[in-house]
Amino acid sequence: MLSITPPPPSIGETAYRRIRADIIFGRLAPGQKLRLELLREAYGASVSTLRELLNRLASEGLIEAEGQKGFAVMPVSATNLREIAAMRLLLEGHALAQSFAAGDMEWEGRVVAAHHKLALMERRMLAGDRTETELWKRYDWEFHHALISACGSQVLQETHAAIYDKYLRYQMVAVVFRGEIAAEEHKLLLDYAMARDTERATEILATHVNACVDHTAAMGGLPAG
Repeated sequence: MLSITPPPPSIGETAYRRIRADIIFGRLAPGQKLRLELLREAYGASVSTLRELLNRLASEGLIEAEGQKGFAVMPVSATNLREIAAMRLLLEGHALAQSFAAGDMEWEGRVVAAHHKLALMERRMLAGDRTETELWKRYDWEFHHALISACGSQVLQETHAAIYDKYLRYQMVAVVFRGEIAAEEHKLLLDYAMARDTERATEILATHVNACVDHTAAMGGLPAG
């Protein structure tokens, strides 16, 4: 059977993905003004295309449309972080229960493999190597995504991914790494997943996320709201 190679993404779609990633990973800072001419040079898309994709990002809550003043990266605040974290817990907790109930050996393999990569990166971070924070957070995302990947709902996974990206932006802005305790929480999540212990997994997930929020707020780098 012949396989059909999908066409490469358009210039506009490529620019959208790059700008979105640059916002999430903090290369475009919260509150930064987005000048269309500068974006055109940096991302290789026309001004009209950039306006369309910036409005698309505004609908996702990552860009702030300022009327005649143009666009800016959405600011951050402690209040917003707590709201995002609460929504993440609501979605991820529900998806965990569904995924644990339906997960098979293939799912277990994905979870174990994702945790292995994350644990290796966390050990490097604990040893003082902070040169690859983006890769660390990608592996973090892969592990949490693997945990819910058997939930059976594409809509749930997509909604969770959108919320997780907003949560991730705060982590990248603050470069939050809570050290050994966070690594241990990930290990517990793995153990509870393999045991299909939804109650304990949900509890440790709440501890994990809320402690990260508290740690970020305690650093004092976020306005109240």
